[in-house]
Amino acid sequence: MALKVSVISPEATLFEGEAPSLTAPAFDGEVGILPMHAPMVTTLGAGVLRIGDGQTRFQVEGGFLQVVDDVVRVVTEKAAKL
Repeated sequence: MALKVSVISPEATLFEGEAPSLTAPAFDGEVGILPMHAPMVTTLGAGVLRIGDGQTRFQVEGGFLQVVDDVVRVVTEKAAKL
């Protein structure tokens, strides 16, 4: 099983693909997402968004993360690929 992940900033879609997991900087600490995660929405803080085994990473600031049916959408105010 895999997650369908999208990372979107005001400038462009930075990532769109499948990943086994995702770790994101929520406003109150890190949140980890695996397949079959309960539906949720959280606001993002500042930190590193890691997709899969950490090979794909972004520095993000603000925005939100939504999880529904193994689809993860990260909409961020500011992002830079690391």
